[in-house]
Amino acid sequence: MNFHGKTVLITGASMGIGEAFARELSRRGAMLLLVARSEAKLQALAAELGNAQVFAFDLEDPTAPRRLHDAVLARGLAVDVLINNAGFGLYGAFESLPFDGQHGQVALNVSALVDLTYLFIDGISRRQGGVINVASVAAYLPTPYMAVYGATKAFVLSFSEALWGEYRPRGVRVLCLSPGQTETAFFDRAVGLQQQKHKARPEDVVRLGLEAFAKGRASVVHGHTNRLLTTLSQLFPRGLIARMGARMFAPPRTPATLHP
Repeated sequence: MNFHGKTVLITGASMGIGEAFARELSRRGAMLLLVARSEAKLQALAAELGNAQVFAFDLEDPTAPRRLHDAVLARGLAVDVLINNAGFGLYGAFESLPFDGQHGQVALNVSALVDLTYLFIDGISRRQGGVINVASVAAYLPTPYMAVYGATKAFVLSFSEALWGEYRPRGVRVLCLSPGQTETAFFDRAVGLQQQKHKARPEDVVRLGLEAFAKGRASVVHGHTNRLLTTLSQLFPRGLIARMGARMFAPPRTPATLHP
């Protein structure tokens, strides 16, 4: 797909995979609409790239997707490609994590993604553009101690593949991009999660995603090991995988306090 002259809206564009999408698509001649909470970071990135506009919104707010859509229309802009990249995960026992954090994952990873897709898909369809939804390897597996995060990404995978089937005859691309551990700020919020020694580069994740998008694929997993893991997981009972995951990813136990 030739992105030159296309208008691409990227959520979570201030860092990580979102920023990498912005840099790569800027290089390919796209006009960028950068969305994130941090206006200062977006303004700095837009000034550097030169072909971007900034929309500072907190997409955990349920009113934000419609306000963002209205703001885009108010500037006379039409979106060709929507990249739903914004999201976060929390790590820990389900009941130990804060209510607002658990709810926020659903609000951002699922609700905002669905809302933005719904609001922009009509215009995208008319221009035969597309949507890229960023999920995770966690979409393919039960994820004890990241139960809500994994469930939200499983939703993104199913939602994206369903829309791919629905919109493909209309010439609209829909891709679900699922990276594994990547060099991003993800672990700033998923505190305590064991990190791999070698993480993927955001730029490599983006290049694979854009290649798969150009080919019209429904989904793609980044990394040979991750692809093997997601394939092998289909050969075993999900209950077994969940038990193994619970043992592997259980947080370290806090030593009991000794009383005299």
